[in-house]
Amino acid sequence: MSAPPAPGTPATATPGTKQTAPVSPLADPAGPTGRPALDWRLRFAALSLIWGFSFLLIKVGTHGYAPFQVTLGRLLSGTAVLALAMAVKRERLPRTARTWGHLTVAAFLLNALPFSLFAYAELTIPSTLAGICNATSPLWGMALSLVALSEDRPTRRRVAGLGLGFLGVLTVLGAWQGFSGLDFSGTAMALLASLSYPVGWIYVRRTLAGTGSSALSLTGSQLFLGTVQLALVTPLFTSAPDGFPLWPTLSVVALGALGTGLAVLLQYGLVTEVGPTTAQMVTYFIPVIATAAGVAVLGEQLSWNTPVGALVVLAGAALTQNRSRATEARAPGPRRRERS
Repeated sequence: MSAPPAPGTPATATPGTKQTAPVSPLADPAGPTGRPALDWRLRFAALSLIWGFSFLLIKVGTHGYAPFQVTLGRLLSGTAVLALAMAVKRERLPRTARTWGHLTVAAFLLNALPFSLFAYAELTIPSTLAGICNATSPLWGMALSLVALSEDRPTRRRVAGLGLGFLGVLTVLGAWQGFSGLDFSGTAMALLASLSYPVGWIYVRRTLAGTGSSALSLTGSQLFLGTVQLALVTPLFTSAPDGFPLWPTLSVVALGALGTGLAVLLQYGLVTEVGPTTAQMVTYFIPVIATAAGVAVLGEQLSWNTPVGALVVLAGAALTQNRSRATEARAPGPRRRERS
């Protein structure tokens, strides 16, 4: 997530693949070496939990702060974590104005816009529904990549997955009931946030591949630019908070430090160690955890069609990620980026 993506993974990933929560679709396969202190399965589980609980943290944060304030606090905390990681690794910032310009657009599409939309959406919809809407990102990504990426070719399986996924969305929304009881504006904002991620990934793939900067440097710089954007916008639409309520404040800090900062570092390491295909499987755990957290912690109610539709969405998303063996055999391996 919110992410994750939550709700990203590498720019070299298969077009249309889910890279949730992504904060940036960049991960460096030539990343740090050496055996990590924790087994990758434990880090995978931690990443799933962090991104799955992000929607709960957003909901709690909006109980004390305006949506833009939640997003600004999230980005500030996340940027601080990545700035510390960059300092420890002695990473250099991108050098060219062109790179910074593209990162500014990426920060809007992958951070400022979707984070703000999810925060506004959760004013009126439950965190469980927001987490399920986030799971539609692979479907949007596959549909967009067929149009925007000439090297991506549709297959019957992937088209079937796309159709199945959107059938799942209609099931979640209760289309046969005339969308009774559905908050259209909140749901639309959550779906638009999920659409923003693959738009950003495609943009990054086209503009930031081969810049010479590491993924950590690019992602940290991108988060910084997203923070600047929210720092400029927030005072225009919100007034200063009257106080700093404990649980909303802790939720916003955790959302940024864990869901936007630490999660990026965890995913960065997972992609390096086990590859993007395994790392992106976290996508399928996020809506499950988000739903469980919303029901168990916040007491949110579920109708039968919500979990059933979510399973259909995930099944469709899984089909869109499937590539034939012939395609895999022809696909070139990921190109390594030089570190600056």
